[in-house]
Amino acid sequence: MAHTYVAYIDESGDDGLDKPFRQVGNAGGSSKWLIISACLFRQTHTLDAVRWRDEINAKMPERQSRTLHFAKLHHGQKLAAVQTIASKPLRALSVVAAKEPIPPDIYVEKNQLYFYMTRYLIERLSWLCRDHRPQAAEGDGRVAITFSRRGGMQYDEFRAYLERLKADESGEVRIHWPVIDIGAVSAADHSKSASLQLADAIASAMAAGFEPDRYGNCEPRYAETLKPITYHRKKNYLSYGVKIVPPHDECGLNQQQLKMVEIWK
Repeated sequence: MAHTYVAYIDESGDDGLDKPFRQVGNAGGSSKWLIISACLFRQTHTLDAVRWRDEINAKMPERQSRTLHFAKLHHGQKLAAVQTIASKPLRALSVVAAKEPIPPDIYVEKNQLYFYMTRYLIERLSWLCRDHRPQAAEGDGRVAITFSRRGGMQYDEFRAYLERLKADESGEVRIHWPVIDIGAVSAADHSKSASLQLADAIASAMAAGFEPDRYGNCEPRYAETLKPITYHRKKNYLSYGVKIVPPHDECGLNQQQLKMVEIWK
């Protein structure tokens, strides 16, 4: 039987912890934040996602490429993109890692921080699929997960990581395993998937509110525009559709970044 849901995952920022962090006025260095986001919808909307991406492009006839890269859009185009996404039958979820407060020698293995944060994202994806199953009778209730392919990432290793989490008996792993099809975890190129381009827009929209630009400014409006489609339970967003690690009061947020937290309260 076919999957009920599909989820597409992309990130903004990097998981590097051993380089100098990017400073205002200097484009070099590692990002201060790592945001990993998922765009989830029913599998029956798979072809619709191409039309959703093309609907965004139709609002920007001056663009020459059909491929959507949120970072390459100007402010008005970015707002138009997230406004379009927010009108569609999909859900957005994001996990947000503040890298500066992370003590040294914690995440020393390759992809370790990325795997750790993605675990939180998979947890929330599983809760969302479980919670909405009564409204989605088609398929087998499971979700097929596709990552945007990233350099140095072996997806067979990530599937093995999920298998280890599934076998964990400590009670600390809160993934609802009946809806997660580990064997269906895959990767695709951003340029070849309209759905991944939507996930990229969600991740980049979240990042804009936390990662200062070259002038030291953050922009929360993109993420705020996505609030209507962001996963929550009884208006609780910060435990579900938006997970900040460490807790936001330990991240040393400035006044602009605090506006991002206020959006989700």
